Amino acid sequence: MLPLLANHEERKHGFPNDEVHAADVMAAARQQRMAHHLRRRLSPQWSGEPESTTNDEAEDVRRFLREERLLAAGACGEVPSEPAAFVEWFVALRDHGPGQGDPLFPWLAENADHDAMLWFLRQEMAGEAGFDDVVAVAMVRMPARAKMEMAHNLWDEFGRGNPQGVHGHLLDRMAECLHLSCRIEDAVWEALALGNLMAGMTVERRAYLAVGALGAIELTAPDRVACVAKGMRRLGMPPEARRYFELHAALDIEHSRRWNEEVLHTLVSEDPRTAPLLAQGAWMRLEAGRRCFERYRHLLPHPGG
Repeated sequence: MLPLLANHEERKHGFPNDEVHAADVMAAARQQRMAHHLRRRLSPQWSGEPESTTNDEAEDVRRFLREERLLAAGACGEVPSEPAAFVEWFVALRDHGPGQGDPLFPWLAENADHDAMLWFLRQEMAGEAGFDDVVAVAMVRMPARAKMEMAHNLWDEFGRGNPQGVHGHLLDRMAECLHLSCRIEDAVWEALALGNLMAGMTVERRAYLAVGALGAIELTAPDRVACVAKGMRRLGMPPEARRYFELHAALDIEHSRRWNEEVLHTLVSEDPRTAPLLAQGAWMRLEAGRRCFERYRHLLPHPGG
């Protein structure tokens, strides 16, 4: 078995004992609280059910988004407000954005053993906020052209009407095939923070930040998920378990092109003030991913960790 998270503190916080510093413990506890809160907020509620959300919980989500956005604004600096120039700036994140080219993914493709791959997949599940739900909420009241492309993207997420092709179900099927589960308390805080970022943007209706973050996912995911799929094939994991990653390795390339042209270009054309928000949302999502990759490399038996 993978010699990770072997004792209570490691299982609880995802850190080796000698690195469980106060700040890390506090970060883990905070992200766990937010994850539970956001899961409740995004779940359908029964009519007349007492409100279980406290003002403190909701304010902590807003505070987290403000903190992340402030960091992103400083990193992005001035971004172009002319539509074509903005899209060019955005596409360059694929090569120069946070976390791009991380050595974790070639290692997963070529060297990770079965236990390491399963551990990685559990963390990825913990950070999954539901791409389809984020798109569905973000598109509310968007300009018609941008909304049409977002709806097209959402239709693909739902398998174009084929229940067997619904992307969320493919992820669930992977978990079933590999007998995977990941409780909030078992995930590293960086994975929770990634999911909380996307869920928080959704709950708080930070739509332009969410659109930028979604665009960053489509832009940067194909190479990473192709590496994951390659590693899963190498390890003999069944096709049904790999299908989610293999599908996105191909589909997201076209999704990204259309998102850039039809959503980002349209929004900046109609209102140049959206450009910084879109840029910051993308940077926030990429930086959250970078933190995850760094922590994973530190915990996994990876030569670059």
